[in-house]
This record gives sequence, structure tokens and C-alpha cells, in this order.
Amino acid sequence: MTQAPPSPCISICTIDKASGWCEGCGRSIAEITEWASASPQRQQQIVDDLPARMTELRRTSEKKSAG
Repeated sequence: MTQAPPSPCISICTIDKASGWCEGCGRSIAEITEWASASPQRQQQIVDDLPARMTELRRTSEKKSAG
């Protein structure tokens, strides 16, 4: 049996309007809602997608800051 990964939530729950991803953890609202009932495999799929999303969110944020 696969062990579930820990929740990626870091209690910075703000959704980026452009992407629909949480600025704290990178998950979508659907993924946040699904998390508690998702299988460990599904949770791992979500976690695996987050590094690229967080990179994109940082890149977008830097562009906004640069004006």
C-alpha cells in the first residue's frame, strides 16, 4: 500500500485569479476540495505537479512586480 504524502498546504490560502492555483501550495480549488478523499496515488500526482506550478506562480508574480 502506498503511503499518502503530507498535505502541501502551508496556510497561505489565496487563489491566483489568472491561474486558479493557490499561491501558497499551488493546488487548484478542485484539488484542495478533493484532497481529503483522494487516494494516496492521486495525492502524489497532485504533489508531483506543484513544483512547476509554483515556479510559474513566482514568475508571474515577478512580472507583475516589475510592472
